[in-house]
Amino acid sequence: MKKNVVITIIVILIIAAIIGGIFFMLNKKEKNAVKLETEQEMKDLIDKIYENLAGKLPSLQTYDVNKDNADEVSMYTGLKSTNNVETIVVSEPMMSSQAYSLVMVKTTSKKADIESMKQEMIDNINTRKWICVEAEKVYVTNYKDVIFLVMASDEWATPVYNEFKNLVGGKVGEELVKTTEI
Repeated sequence: MKKNVVITIIVILIIAAIIGGIFFMLNKKEKNAVKLETEQEMKDLIDKIYENLAGKLPSLQTYDVNKDNADEVSMYTGLKSTNNVETIVVSEPMMSSQAYSLVMVKTTSKKADIESMKQEMIDNINTRKWICVEAEKVYVTNYKDVIFLVMASDEWATPVYNEFKNLVGGKVGEELVKTTEI
């Protein structure tokens, strides 16, 4: 009888240790999750992308877009409405003959129809918005409630897109890709 009680206690302690370890690991993963709740956190992630790709991109400037200006929103995102848009952050060359644009759109809620917003962006983004140049490749995906778009030459767009996916731990939504004929 004593032996059964001791074995039961040991089994309970082992199970408790396993459960505790699982909770610890889940909590640690959540702490390491990328946070994109604010405009500054979005800009910081863009900076981290550029830091990791140092020397491979032109000089870029990152800024926010006034979501109340329908023309700017459409030009940078391809979206026709800002009903579900909380924040827009853009990164582009200040002056350049290179086609490059990185856009992050934070939606107003996790209930926003992110998939249709992504589709609207890739369908409507103007890959020829620059004088004399056109973006060759457009990538659109999302991480939680933030939509990520990058368009440029394949030489720049693909590494930037892959670095974004890497920094968010590969936890992206459906990936949309468009290639233009240059």
